[in-house]
Order: sequence, then C-alpha cells, then structure tokens
Amino acid sequence: MKHSTTPQTRRGHRGGPARRIGRTLALVLPVVLVLSGTLAVTRVNWTGSPRSSVLTATDVTDAHVSSKAVAEAPQDVLRDQLMTELQDRNPGQVLTHLQQAVNGHPSLAQHCTSIARALGRAAVRIYGASRAQSYARPVCDTSFASGVLAAHS
Repeated sequence: MKHSTTPQTRRGHRGGPARRIGRTLALVLPVVLVLSGTLAVTRVNWTGSPRSSVLTATDVTDAHVSSKAVAEAPQDVLRDQLMTELQDRNPGQVLTHLQQAVNGHPSLAQHCTSIARALGRAAVRIYGASRAQSYARPVCDTSFASGVLAAHS
C-alpha cells in the first residue's frame, strides 16, 4: 500500500446528511429552547391565587397597583408624622417624640440620624437658622444640629 504525502482536499463535499442535521439543530434548537422557556414562565401562576395558571395582562396591572399600595417603611411613616408635627409644634417637642419613638422601637435607631437631620433642615425653613439651632439637643448624636447647619450653609 502506497501512502501519499500530498494532502487530499475536499472539493464540493460539505459533509453528509448527519452534518447537515447537526447544523440545522444548532441553529433551531436555541430558538426552540428560548421560546419554550418564555412560554413556561408566562404559564406560571405568579399571583399566588389558585384561580388560574395563566398570567394575563390584568394580572400584571393588578400586581403593579398593589405594589404601590404597600405600606411605607416604619421610618418613613415616622419621618412624615414628625414633619407634619413640626408645622404645629416646636422642634423641641418633635425631637422628644423622635426620641420616644426610637426608645419604643429600637429598630428605628438606625434611621434616627437621617430623620433628625431632615427635621433640622425643615426647622430652618420654618423658624430660621438661629431659632432652629436653639432647639438642638443630643438626640441621635446631634443630627438635628447638623441638619440645621447643612440647611443654613
């Protein structure tokens, strides 16, 4: 048997039927998988209610509306209450209520500084810088005073 040292070339030969099927699958299979995955996700009952496993456009709208109706975080509620109270009471009384709220709910302590600063800035708008500063005291590490200073600068 004689072996040739010249490389053989394939002229006009692109592979057999198996190669063509493989190429077709390589192009079609990812598309099929993406579409079937998308359809599977839309068929899942994401609402948690047992009424239907089909997600409809109204379910998406209802979910969007209910996310807006979720109650505010406790620190946001407290800040809003204290800001409203600042309109009617002096900052000293409002700071007392802030301290009482933090003492009653220790989880609010991490938000005390930001609430006190916001109260300080609001007090400057209502009372002016010097009068607002006269109400400063060591609630939340003197954050009220730093809020007054930030609003005055």
